[in-house]
Amino acid sequence: MNLTEFNQSDGCDHFSCPDRSVSAAVYILLYVCSAAVVLLTVCGNLLIIISVLHFKQLHTPTNMLLLSLAVSDFLVGALVMPPVFIWTIESCWIFGRDFCISFLFIVGFLTIISIYTITLIAVDRYLALSNPFLYSSRVSVRVTAAVIVFDWCLVVAYNLTFIYFSEYFTGSAMCPGECYFFLNDVWTVIDLIYSFIFPLSVIIILYTRVFVIAKKHATAIRELNNHTRPKTQKVTSHSMKSERKAAKVLGILVSVFLLCLLPYYIYSLLGNVIELQIETFQKLMIILCLNSTNNPFIYALFYPWFRRCVKLIITLEIFQTDSALINVLS
Repeated sequence: MNLTEFNQSDGCDHFSCPDRSVSAAVYILLYVCSAAVVLLTVCGNLLIIISVLHFKQLHTPTNMLLLSLAVSDFLVGALVMPPVFIWTIESCWIFGRDFCISFLFIVGFLTIISIYTITLIAVDRYLALSNPFLYSSRVSVRVTAAVIVFDWCLVVAYNLTFIYFSEYFTGSAMCPGECYFFLNDVWTVIDLIYSFIFPLSVIIILYTRVFVIAKKHATAIRELNNHTRPKTQKVTSHSMKSERKAAKVLGILVSVFLLCLLPYYIYSLLGNVIELQIETFQKLMIILCLNSTNNPFIYALFYPWFRRCVKLIITLEIFQTDSALINVLS
């Protein structure tokens, strides 16, 4: 993000505040809907976190990456959505400069950690399909967890450096409480490459390869189905189908994420070219945040194991003895 701007004004001179006397019902409805979206995001991703952590059958490298994504989505719902919705409804940034700096750090961190987790998911699917024997022998839950921890630490370090070298402006005649920052040309290029071009290129290249490989697998499966097969071939066919299905579902997850991310990032990167409209930027940030709400629904729609886990959690069966050993994949 090479330009992000949030404004606060005692009289809301720069951006008009809502007329509460005229539209009090609409004003209340906006807050109720916002609270519902926040609650849905937090609870939906909390169900994913509990499912993957509790049920031992779900302790796989791929699910560890989904867990990392769910944690970042949970934090978006808990820490980012409330200020964004309040800021949009009030038409003014009312939280002050200190919280603004913290908020910018959190937004930048969670945005980048999400896109790099999606990148790791693309790498995971490519390795699983291109070389399944190497994947099963080298890629373990422990290795994946170590990669995730390293990824989170790296992004934290990057964002601290990013915030440190940003130039902050905290007041003007029109809006005494505004808070925004600019990057110099060097950091604009660094940020563009690190947080956008590089991960996006990896995602596109690897998923293109994934679907080419999946197509070859589909052809191989059809050929196996046309002949009498020994048991080992049946196992191989089932494994190939499983990997293809996982690639398809995660491909949908990645596509939805990119659709939510690209408008926000493209508009942010135009900060040095055009005059940004804060209302447009607010809407794009809300779209980006809503991706965190979408993910649990994608899991519920395509993953039978997630639906079974949700049922076990809601009915409190997870508190029974040895509930962690329940078969949720069958």
